[in-house]
Amino acid sequence: MIQVTDFQKIGIGLAGFGVTFIFLGILLFFDKGLLAIGNILFVVGLTFVIGIERTVRFFFQFQKIKGTVAFLGGIAVVLFGYPKIGMVIESYGFVSLFSGFFPVALSFIRRLPVIGTFLNMPGISRIVSKYADDSRTAV
Repeated sequence: MIQVTDFQKIGIGLAGFGVTFIFLGILLFFDKGLLAIGNILFVVGLTFVIGIERTVRFFFQFQKIKGTVAFLGGIAVVLFGYPKIGMVIESYGFVSLFSGFFPVALSFIRRLPVIGTFLNMPGISRIVSKYADDSRTAV
């Protein structure tokens, strides 16, 4: 079992609050205050979870520089008061940065009790399998 340090626990909480604030900001018609707080909490939480050095290495890899510029630029645009435009730019950067993680996340979600049952239904399973590695045989 993986040991989680206190900093990582704090980071998970901060990132969770960040995602919650972003979701609420989108739900409340792109409220710039909630989106700004959510973006800051998410980035700080990610830094707490994986560490400062690994965060810098992740964001500033040469092959991910376009995604990094879009993600951080989108956050800056949201902070400057243009939430709709900023979230579009930020979404492109998020997908560009974390696209390698999506198959792993989908494979994990497929093993969850309720959501996994839904994702493993015949029609939906075929669509999800295009985006996720088939890890049902993996341990």
